Order: sequence, then structure tokens, then C-alpha cells
Amino acid sequence: MMSEPVTGTRPLSFARLLWLRTTLIFKNPTLYTGILGILVFLLLYYLTTEVWKLPRFEKLPGPVAVLKEWFNPDPMWGISLYTPDYYQHVWASVRRVSIALLIATSLGVPLGLLMGWSKVFKDYTFPLLEILRPIPVLAWVPLAILMFSGTETPVIFLATLASFYVTVLNTLLGVESINPAYLRAAACLGSKRRHLFWHVILPGALPFIFTGLQISVGVSWFSLVAAEMVSGQYGLGYLVLNSYTSVTYETIVIMMITLGVIGYASSALVRLLGRQLMQWRVRALAMEKR
Repeated sequence: MMSEPVTGTRPLSFARLLWLRTTLIFKNPTLYTGILGILVFLLLYYLTTEVWKLPRFEKLPGPVAVLKEWFNPDPMWGISLYTPDYYQHVWASVRRVSIALLIATSLGVPLGLLMGWSKVFKDYTFPLLEILRPIPVLAWVPLAILMFSGTETPVIFLATLASFYVTVLNTLLGVESINPAYLRAAACLGSKRRHLFWHVILPGALPFIFTGLQISVGVSWFSLVAAEMVSGQYGLGYLVLNSYTSVTYETIVIMMITLGVIGYASSALVRLLGRQLMQWRVRALAMEKR
């Protein structure tokens, strides 16, 4: 009895695919060099603050004191992984940044695409953008409090501003970086103007858009912290300022580490989303061995 010919391979399940990707991550030497870099930094932090006690470092809390406070079920200064207040502050900041990024992306990407697509529109809007962009976020604080009621909306507005400018400029750069030959080739093949926009301009600008979104995440976080220090009642930035006034320096370092970890995770999520939406670019870079 003859066996049936094999016509294809069985698709991988989600669990199997996730396992293979996780295995590749742990096989990547970049992971271990990154961990080594973090360990070297922690060692230097420990030596300068707790062993050598160098000038300008002797008053800073060392890593041992910070970790003891962070993982203490009964923290001396009231904030640790075991206290509900810690997660309340984290959630307040994450929610504000998420809303700010959603607004900045929803407004910044279309505006950048239009500025790159239409020279007339860019001539009207680019000078105004360049005038407003250098204004520091903290300079907007009094006006934000006057314009918006409550305590949440001014903070979200301030966190949106800086990330909005980054998103617009990177999207504009993405459109302007597209080779005009692609537009001429598509037009010669009979593509209409709207087809050029959806099938040439938007895909060509996507790598720059997601690069801008990664930068926008970091910009939004430090803008948010500055805004929370001034007008917030909850959040990581508010807690940093409150800890400074109450001389609880271990809490300041805990909040700084928390900000770094959450910010790194936010950027990683944006990179992951970009890879999923741009599989064609991932394959092209793989073929180029990049």
C-alpha cells in the first residue's frame, strides 16, 4: 500500500511558536552582554556608595539598602512591592502615559503624513511646529492648569506634548525619505493618488513611524514625571518629589528603577508591534543579514 504524498507542513501552534521564539532569545548573546552591563553598573553603584563612599556619592542610598526597602513586607518608609500604594502610583503613571501616547499617535501620525504628502500643507504648519517644539514642558504647566480642569487632564496634556512633536517629525521624515522613483513607477502603472498614499507612502513611512514611537515612549515618560512633580497627586513623579521633601531617598531610587523598567518594557512592546506590522521589513533585513 502506497503512502500518501506529503503536500505541506503542519502549521505551528501558538504555544510552540512562542516556545521557539523564547528559545531564540536565550540563545542570543546580546541578552547576556546586556545583563553583564547591568551587573557592572550595579557593582560600581555598590562600590561608590557603600564601600569607597566617594564624594558626591556618600549621601546616596546604596543598592543593598534600596533592595531591602523595595522587597520589605514592612517597609520603613511605607513603599515597597508588598504595599498597595506602590501599585496605585505605578498604575496612575502607566494609565496617563498610555492615554498620552494614544493621543500623540492619533494626531501626530496623520499630521506628519499630510505634511510629507502635501508641500502646501507643510509650508503652513511646519514653521508653527518648529516654534512650539523648543518650548519646555514645564513652561506649559501654568497654562495647562488654566486650560484644563481637575488634576488628571493637565498631566496628560503635558505628557502628550513632547511625544506629539517626536511622532510628527519622524513621520514627516519617513515620508520624505521615500524614493521618488517608487511614486513615479506606481503612477506609470496607473495608480491613483489615494492608492499611492495607502500602498507606497504609508508602508514606506512605517519604519520611521515606529522609530518615532519608540522615542516618543521615553519622551512621554520623562515629560509625565515632570508634570506629576508639579501638578499630580498620584504617580511615580509625584512620589519622587514627595520622597525628596520627606528625605526618604531609598524611595526615590526605587521609583527611578521602576520608571526605567516600565519604560524599557513600553519600548519593547512598541518594537514588537512594529515587527508584527512590518514582517516584510523583517524578512528584507534578514536577507541582508542585518
